[in-house]
Amino acid sequence: MSKAPKLRLGVNVDHVATLRNARGGSNPDPVRAAKLAIEAGADGITAHLREDRRHIRDEDMARLKAEIDKPLNFEMAATDEMLRIALATRPHACCLVPERRQELTTEGGLDVIGQHDALAPAIARLNDAGIRVSLFIAADPKQIETAAKLRAPVIEIHTGTWCDAVAEGNREKAEAEWQRIVKGAALAYSAGLEVHGGHGLDYDTAEKIASLPEIVELNIGYFMIGEALFVGLGDTIRAMRAAMDRGRGL
Repeated sequence: MSKAPKLRLGVNVDHVATLRNARGGSNPDPVRAAKLAIEAGADGITAHLREDRRHIRDEDMARLKAEIDKPLNFEMAATDEMLRIALATRPHACCLVPERRQELTTEGGLDVIGQHDALAPAIARLNDAGIRVSLFIAADPKQIETAAKLRAPVIEIHTGTWCDAVAEGNREKAEAEWQRIVKGAALAYSAGLEVHGGHGLDYDTAEKIASLPEIVELNIGYFMIGEALFVGLGDTIRAMRAAMDRGRGL
């Protein structure tokens, strides 16, 4: 492939809302955080409207769509309720993810093979509405091949298992998971899919994955919101952008 373009950074503001909801009220405001992130260099904003509304709320999604001047990536489960909200909100993109009420965070990728028949009509409706569809999946060849058949233009590779292994110092597992990502990204690109990555990324893992030319966007949230408590959101985003650019060789 030709020289890789500059890697896009999508900032997930879910956990600004988590902090707000711990106390109630309206502060800290995830929409304000989104605007600050864009000022600091974010290429887009990601927010996950969960069934139980544990962090992002319906009004947050509406305000994000109305008030930010960069693409909004609406993370959602492929349910009738979320599909109605997405079609009414009209974000730039919808990333379909698995969701269970009892999980702390999204665990694993979407099973697009097992859920093919349920996903196909949702993807078609979003495509018809001009909303870019992304499927959050593991770097598994069969999942990637099925994603391509479902006519979703984008996949986001679940990087969490690799990031966890790196954090735990499990070198053997980390290397095995890294190789899965490398091969999965190449396979997806060869299948005509746009390739993103996300989940569990920090400065070091973002810098490494930025070296893969097939990947054009990273969506990162929890780590950066945590870092922002100590150094500020703007400095955190600039540091993440610098790490990504180093990995890209820019």
